[in-house]
Amino acid sequence: MKRIGIFGGTFNPPHLGHLLIANEVLHAMKLDEIWFMPSYIPPHKVIDEPIAPIHRLNMLKLAIQTNNQFVLQPIEFERESTSYTFDTMSILTETYPSYRFYFIIGADMVEYLSKWYKIDELQQLVTFVGVKRSGYTIQSSYPIKEVEVPQIDVSSSFIRKRVKEHGTIDYFVPLSVKQYIEENQLYESK
Repeated sequence: MKRIGIFGGTFNPPHLGHLLIANEVLHAMKLDEIWFMPSYIPPHKVIDEPIAPIHRLNMLKLAIQTNNQFVLQPIEFERESTSYTFDTMSILTETYPSYRFYFIIGADMVEYLSKWYKIDELQQLVTFVGVKRSGYTIQSSYPIKEVEVPQIDVSSSFIRKRVKEHGTIDYFVPLSVKQYIEENQLYESK
């Protein structure tokens, strides 16, 4: 039975914090792969700094290309609409009946699990893996496996702000992602 971590998000842009989380969960939970699952339209937040969604997908491909245990899973992206985790995981568990799925969430999302669409049914399909995030605790009435991850205070919004202000994003994103942002003039002030 393959053990697959699912790491969803907007990845706007993907950064080293995302990769660190994925790597730590991969090894701590003894998973076979981490499937990065970019959302096209996330149900829980508005994407500020809008860019063409294809740029987020392209940057994510670049960010994970050096790790053969990191896989792009574009199921939500290909819908080109709002996706709910329950619907996606229903499809994946039906498509891959012999796989066991571990859904990675940050501590900020743990607090909102009770508000997730069909959360009671969803917890039957996946094992939630919570990773700590500065300013949040991992406490929930839902069962969650906790993975310790070194804290790096970096976020996609921080990176977008840096680019807009013409600051450096070196060592916050993979070099390939930095080059992609520069070549496509993403997040720059208009």
